[in-house]
Amino acid sequence: MMTLKKPPMGWNSWDCYGAAVNETQVRENAEYMAKHLRKYGWEYIVVDIQWYEPNAVSHEYNKDAALVMDEFGRLLPAVNRFPSAAEGKGFGPLAEFVHSLGLKFGIHILRGIPRQAVRENTRIQGTDFHAAEIADFGSVCQWNGDMCGVDMTRNGAQAYYDSIFRLYAQWGVDYIKVDDIARPYHKAEIEAVARAIENSGRDMVLSLSPGAAPIGEAEHLSKWANMWRMTDDFWDNWELLKKMFDYCREWFPYVGENHFPDCDMLPLGRIRLCNHFQGENTKFTMDEQKLLMSLWAMFRSPLMFGGDMTRNDAFTLSLMQNREIIHINQNSCGGREVYRKGDEIVWAAYGEGDTIYLAHFNVGDKEIAVEFNPDFIGRKEKINAYEIWSGETQKGVPGIKSVIPPHGVKLYQLS
Repeated sequence: MMTLKKPPMGWNSWDCYGAAVNETQVRENAEYMAKHLRKYGWEYIVVDIQWYEPNAVSHEYNKDAALVMDEFGRLLPAVNRFPSAAEGKGFGPLAEFVHSLGLKFGIHILRGIPRQAVRENTRIQGTDFHAAEIADFGSVCQWNGDMCGVDMTRNGAQAYYDSIFRLYAQWGVDYIKVDDIARPYHKAEIEAVARAIENSGRDMVLSLSPGAAPIGEAEHLSKWANMWRMTDDFWDNWELLKKMFDYCREWFPYVGENHFPDCDMLPLGRIRLCNHFQGENTKFTMDEQKLLMSLWAMFRSPLMFGGDMTRNDAFTLSLMQNREIIHINQNSCGGREVYRKGDEIVWAAYGEGDTIYLAHFNVGDKEIAVEFNPDFIGRKEKINAYEIWSGETQKGVPGIKSVIPPHGVKLYQLS
């Protein structure tokens, strides 16, 4: 796996294009990131689910779809959607383009082996074993019919995973999102994937989905994956955002170098664009978007943007270019919930030197006025408090007084 000192920052195609994303859209978003966001730390371009399905048109899946696959049961990009994949080149040319922009390339896969490969009983590359010998039909995805599980007790099982990751390494893949593996929790296949990455000879970030991953497997996750989902799919819904505080409070002890619990993608900007639908702007208000970015930063979640970046408005771009938010996400430590009191939730994290970051969240529907005594976090002297979203400063004060809007946040740098 990749050695990760900081949570990854990038773009994933799911929120805007579902299963229907195509090469033109990926290239346009990569060009946008290179031009507007790379210098801020954004670097991953990730193609989400069913890039091997020629007729995918939406966030829904076609039943019993015919998939593009090689003679060894390894899925390949659909050429009608990814023209540069023609003549067996796979994602190599697209990855090369992304790399030429100074960015990194990623793909989504589903756990297991294609049912189509099992029906055809394809041979596993480099072995005398076949797909039907390793398939586990008692372990299938409940929401997508493309795959069935791999029985890791069978001869040839690890060889199959090794074969697909050799292919991804040849393409130049830097990031793998493996779905249908963290809920339910498939421990043996998680380890098989991690070993296959190691055997491929190429560093790749390993991201596990969907959530909620079981907290009882936190130590196992920390050893075998770079990031894993704490929740089911996160969309632009206030109740889902409010619930995220509970997940973050539970998972914060496991945030650290090489392992980052994942709050899921940022459903911001222009989303739901597939199937010729022109999409819509996120349903989150501006205050809710600031609250979201503040929580993801303080918790140090991976930042994977879900909207079509080429359609960003000025406000959305300002969120993505906020150096102070990014700095907290990438460089702080010890982020955790300090207390809850009614609709008031307070988080703190350490910065460089004697800097402390303090986030004052209001998860209620009414404005609240609050006062915070820094004694609570071990500061007894008077402080300077810089509010990151507004730029306002309180100098030499014994405490912080804030008026926080509904579903809003005040995020302070204390010194």
